[in-house]
Amino acid sequence: MKAIVLAAGEGVRCAPLTNTRSKVMLPVANRPILEYVISALVDNGIEDIVLVVGYEKEKVMDYFGNGNDFGAMITYVDQTSQLGTAHAISQAIPALGDGNGSFLVLNGDNIIEKETISKLIADHAGDATVLTTPREQVCGYGVVMSAGGKVKGIFEKPKRQISHMINTGIYAFNRDIVAEIENTEISERGEYEITHTLQNMVKGNRDVRVTVTKNLWMDSVYAWDLLDTNARLLASCESAIEDTSRIDDTATLIGNVEIGDNTVIRAGSYIVGPVKIGDNCDIGPQVTVLPSTSIGNNVSIGPYTYIQNTILMDNVRVESHSHISESIIGFNCNLGPYSICEADKDVNIEIENELVHVEKSGVVIGDDCKFGSRTLTEAGILVGDNCTVRSGTNVDRHLPANSTVL
Repeated sequence: MKAIVLAAGEGVRCAPLTNTRSKVMLPVANRPILEYVISALVDNGIEDIVLVVGYEKEKVMDYFGNGNDFGAMITYVDQTSQLGTAHAISQAIPALGDGNGSFLVLNGDNIIEKETISKLIADHAGDATVLTTPREQVCGYGVVMSAGGKVKGIFEKPKRQISHMINTGIYAFNRDIVAEIENTEISERGEYEITHTLQNMVKGNRDVRVTVTKNLWMDSVYAWDLLDTNARLLASCESAIEDTSRIDDTATLIGNVEIGDNTVIRAGSYIVGPVKIGDNCDIGPQVTVLPSTSIGNNVSIGPYTYIQNTILMDNVRVESHSHISESIIGFNCNLGPYSICEADKDVNIEIENELVHVEKSGVVIGDDCKFGSRTLTEAGILVGDNCTVRSGTNVDRHLPANSTVL
């Protein structure tokens, strides 16, 4: 069996983090989301993978290459126009090569594990099989109605709750899906959507089946959702420390703490797992890192800094006496001494002209930002790429890219 992975979209609702990379390349537990999808496929013996790329495709192709480092053989298809999932699949099918065997289709921006798709592979029969997962709250998702193992209807983001089964966007198809895609009409959103293809197949009495997984499937709709995903993945990690000689004797490590190569943990630092720290980092002295925090490669954290439930991406510098909680800090950022990223409960965040309620939120900062000393960024604030915030400033509103705050 082979697989097509859809990785062409931008992920605009995860801005500002997706201003410089596609959603599939956002790191959680120090690995891009797409890597979890590829690993799940390879662990199921599926090595021939077609990646449909588009937005910021170079970052995807540079990271994964031909797939050898990940146990896969990757072929790339460029979806130059974002015309929907059915269009993307139709472009990718020729790259699967000759043959009549069935194949999988997956989204590249969902976190999954081996077992998530194992049952789909085993259960696939008929013309198509849709993988669903149960959720108590299904607002914002497509849902599937079924009876006797057969799909009766797929509904995109229904206004009332008609099913507790979410469409994961993971499918098994036979090759004759090509003809069905060619007959798919354009949607109200101006796209050719695979869910419309499946609806047409159901109406035409084709054999469209459904199977259910209760294994890992997580979708980060907004940037701050990455924190929940990060926490879930870190909880399953085990302690791994390559070189204990770089950990000061007076540092305290509790629980599952993974520390990469050439990372230094200085005197008096206190780290409570689950925590993951990358390579070539310099932590401390007297730094506190609390659970559900991932720290990328080449990160330095100055003395007396406090970090909790946070994602620090690669090449971040956090200077002394700073406080960061429930936040995401993008690549190549520099936070000066006494920087505070505030966190609060019941925060309303405006994004894409929509007001989104978040139970608890800190700050999301894009790439290449520089904050001076004694800055305060209020909970729920989104900071675009390449912003400069001068010392002593209180950031109380979203900052578009390339802003300077005096």
